[in-house]
Amino acid sequence: MNKSFKRFQTRLILFFSIILLISCQFQEKEEKVLDNPFSGPSPWPEIRKQRIKKLLPEAMKTAGVDAWIIICRENNNDPIASHIGGENAGGTALFLFFLEGDEVRSVVYSPIGEATALSDLKIHDRVIPVERNSSAISDASMFLLAKNFKKIAVNFSEENALADGLSYTQKLSLEKALGPHAERLVSSDELIYEWLSVKLPEEVEIMTKAAELTSQWQHEAYAQVIPGQSTDADIAKFLKKKMELYGVSDAWHPDQNPNVNSGPDRGHSHATDKVIMPGDVIQIDFGIKVWDMWVSDIQRFAYVLRESETQAPDSVQYYFESSIGGNRIALAAMKPGILGYQVDKAQRDWMAERGSEPVMWSTGHPVGYVAHDIGPNLGGGLLPDPNVRPAAVKPLKEGMLFAFDGFHAWKLPEGGTKTMSVEETAVVTKDGARYLMEPQDKLILIKKK
Repeated sequence: MNKSFKRFQTRLILFFSIILLISCQFQEKEEKVLDNPFSGPSPWPEIRKQRIKKLLPEAMKTAGVDAWIIICRENNNDPIASHIGGENAGGTALFLFFLEGDEVRSVVYSPIGEATALSDLKIHDRVIPVERNSSAISDASMFLLAKNFKKIAVNFSEENALADGLSYTQKLSLEKALGPHAERLVSSDELIYEWLSVKLPEEVEIMTKAAELTSQWQHEAYAQVIPGQSTDADIAKFLKKKMELYGVSDAWHPDQNPNVNSGPDRGHSHATDKVIMPGDVIQIDFGIKVWDMWVSDIQRFAYVLRESETQAPDSVQYYFESSIGGNRIALAAMKPGILGYQVDKAQRDWMAERGSEPVMWSTGHPVGYVAHDIGPNLGGGLLPDPNVRPAAVKPLKEGMLFAFDGFHAWKLPEGGTKTMSVEETAVVTKDGARYLMEPQDKLILIKKK
């Protein structure tokens, strides 16, 4: 009886060991198939520290400020909070950065109930607990007055929403606490522009992987199309399922991401139930947000072959070649010191040469933490005075990233226009600019299934 039980026990253990082994192999196979570069913990906490250490001192010097104050609070937080460690603020907390030589120092006046957790993040040099029924702004004012800073940046701005987080009542409280020294408060507009517009190499690497996936999924989506049956909305649903599978989110509002359009131009819009037909040129404008921090913005174009066609008509091929030609010209123009409108002007000259219809959109825009990020606008190339668009006369700098289109628009026989706008992403380097990945160089052809 004893021996029989032991044999049974041994066989049971062996059986479950085999099941466990098969299960592990299956799981390992699944993980290899998925190959998700964004499945691990977010690198943002460490990158955030490096951005403060490496990029903030130069941004403060360029903006001409000695100190920077950000006031954070629960439910109506400053839009810059996650960049400085204030995303978990409950009661009012005051974050202060100031220059000491070539380095930046930071002191935070935090409600006592949150100070320990904030200190554990090891972002700031000092975290000073503020006792209950006391004011972080009032406590910080003594330190500010003692330091005698000449220019103190605070987050109010008419131009930049990310630099406009200081509420009216917070500003009143700060001015009251500083007394006559409140005249030293200046807008943080230029400071935040300089700091956020440049990305670290580690961030460029992350955005490269995001762009690669974004493009890859668009190619996969086009491969699913059945002419005469599939709709623009079907492509959008396919891409939404990819996002869900990989655990990434939308680079802009979910209703318009992705924008899939096989008909006349619709601008920024949602995918409709239009059936994709032979002869259609299809646009996918799509972006993903990874680790809830960095985004991509890529457009890919396809043509649906008619019954007798093995390649796109000469006219469509011409439009495509014009589009990617404009994109290459824009890339060649992107160098440190070049102004945004000059990049746009380079492409507009090419468009005129190729006979394109007018296109209202700028050649490109910064991309990073949001799809339309802070930085120079690659637009205004045809304006008599580009200075009327301040962001278009800002210089490009090493470490800036841009999503930018190659344009060619033409009139459709049935009315309206269609625009090729192959969109790539590039990073500005000390010698020029480079694509984050191989750009689209061939029109994707969709055959009858």
